Amino acid sequence: MDMKNNKISLLVKILILVIVILLAIMAYVFFVRPTITGYAIEGQNQGYQYAILQIAQQAATCQQVPLTVGNQTINVIAVECLQVPQ
Repeated sequence: MDMKNNKISLLVKILILVIVILLAIMAYVFFVRPTITGYAIEGQNQGYQYAILQIAQQAATCQQVPLTVGNQTINVIAVECLQVPQ
């Protein structure tokens, strides 16, 4: 009978370990990963806004700003710089 109790005790310990591992995985998937992803997206948005601001500021000084997209390069300049004063 003692051998049977040892097997049951071992089985209970293994099941508890499996439950703890599954809970840790669920905590990661539902709490940790979205937080990390949120920080990454926030950083990407800040970089995007900074780049657009730099392009706009340089174009506003009537300088051409070369932008390369794929194999093509275009020059951006503020429209105000192209208007002829009257």
